[in-house]
Amino acid sequence: MKLKRWTYLLIGVLILGFIGLWTFKRFNYKSEFIVGQQIDSLNGVLIYYNGGVGNVTGRNTTKEGYNLGLKFQCVEFVKRYYYEYLNHKMPDSYGRAKDFYDKNLKDGQTNMRRNLIQFSNPSQTKPKVDDLLIFGGTVFNKYGHVAIISNVTEDEIEIIQQNPGPFGKSRETFAIEKQNDKWTFKNDRILGWLRKK
Repeated sequence: MKLKRWTYLLIGVLILGFIGLWTFKRFNYKSEFIVGQQIDSLNGVLIYYNGGVGNVTGRNTTKEGYNLGLKFQCVEFVKRYYYEYLNHKMPDSYGRAKDFYDKNLKDGQTNMRRNLIQFSNPSQTKPKVDDLLIFGGTVFNKYGHVAIISNVTEDEIEIIQQNPGPFGKSRETFAIEKQNDKWTFKNDRILGWLRKK
């Protein structure tokens, strides 16, 4: 009888956890914004509010049919930025944020799927403005995250991002330091960065 009670309790906790995670990823916690509202921009490329991190509002493509990604997701912004501002089309126009980083490449090699140079965390090459910064997945977001580096100082970088999560902001800073001739972020989620050739 005790085992049956524990089984029901465990099932109840799992159901509540699933409902809580689903709500966290889709609910709009910032009621001052509506999905699709402009909240920031970089070099004339707009950033839109997405509500919950898992919200999907359709696919964005260019007039020629190039896939920019799911509307208001992080991938859609960085690909739109590279397309509009840097005149860059990625050979593989699909994929989740964390998949922009190819773990099979060495630091400084070309990522053929994106036609960009890939740097690992840590790297001998310091990040610079307009690089893509790639984050690995988490329990709350298994797809990872990708953003544009908008400013670089001696010991800090600023990113600009779309869909940072219900409590995130469009801009965020991360400390970076040079150790043993390599630039490193003290953040295990940062996989590396990509740069236009």
